Amino acid sequence: MAGSPDAAGGAHAPLPLRELLVELNDIKRVRSAGRDGSIAERLFLQAWSALTGGADPEALALDITAKALAASRLGDLDAAFLSAAGLSPAQASAVLVRGFDEVAGPLDPGLADRLRACLAAPQDWTAGPVPHFALLQADQPRAGVTCPGKPRILLEPPENHAEHCLMVAAYGVALSPFYGADPTTVFVAALAHHLHNALMPDAGFTGEILLGDHLDSVIATLSERALAELDAPLREVVASSRKILADDGTAEGRAFHAADVIDRVLQIAQHLRAASLTMDTVLGEMALVHDGPVKGFHDRVLADMRLP
Repeated sequence: MAGSPDAAGGAHAPLPLRELLVELNDIKRVRSAGRDGSIAERLFLQAWSALTGGADPEALALDITAKALAASRLGDLDAAFLSAAGLSPAQASAVLVRGFDEVAGPLDPGLADRLRACLAAPQDWTAGPVPHFALLQADQPRAGVTCPGKPRILLEPPENHAEHCLMVAAYGVALSPFYGADPTTVFVAALAHHLHNALMPDAGFTGEILLGDHLDSVIATLSERALAELDAPLREVVASSRKILADDGTAEGRAFHAADVIDRVLQIAQHLRAASLTMDTVLGEMALVHDGPVKGFHDRVLADMRLP
């Protein structure tokens, strides 16, 4: 799967990754008792905390992406939960690797090996302060569907900017081998690509058009305010990574923009998928009433109640 679009027979994106990216997208919507926010939101905040705590961006990009991929199948059965439930570190790692391996088949093999190694031998990051801009992004809803000259379409519940940025970052790492891109640069740029929305309410494409000539200066001003929260050398690392955001003229820019547009569309697709769900899928394909000692009784109850 590795290589530039030209090397991939003219394809501009790796179709074999489609189903993995669809499933991974749902960690923006998985929540658990006693934990604030979705898995994606928490991973976003963990990533920024680790970066301000001095984490190596390359190792962190792989670690956070590996955790996200494992969570796509395991949900919040993560290392913290497994440890609290009495599993040893080795047992917990084995569970996480099994979850990862269930979804990792379409990944570039070399990348998959590196991601799996993060789960097999997890690293403890020094927790630094979570930047205020990151906390604000977790509280800032995305705009929904907007188009200049038309009323916006709101889809509830909305995702927030932390969830979107985390997903684009993880997608970017997964897509990087296809484009021949540096996954670290893509990951950091994606984490930081909506810095301005920490302070700027999201009015979508419509708002950008209505701001007109003021748009670029507003985004630049607010982005600089966010960057000013970071100390050197992290501030320079983030600012340098963000240079790829301008266009698709680099491998890293292509990986980022592919990740961004895929996430934007899949966020809407999941609303449409839920709206079109049928009982045939739920009871048949997904086996809502699944095999077990009372399966026969369940089936008779549903038949007598004429359900569905």
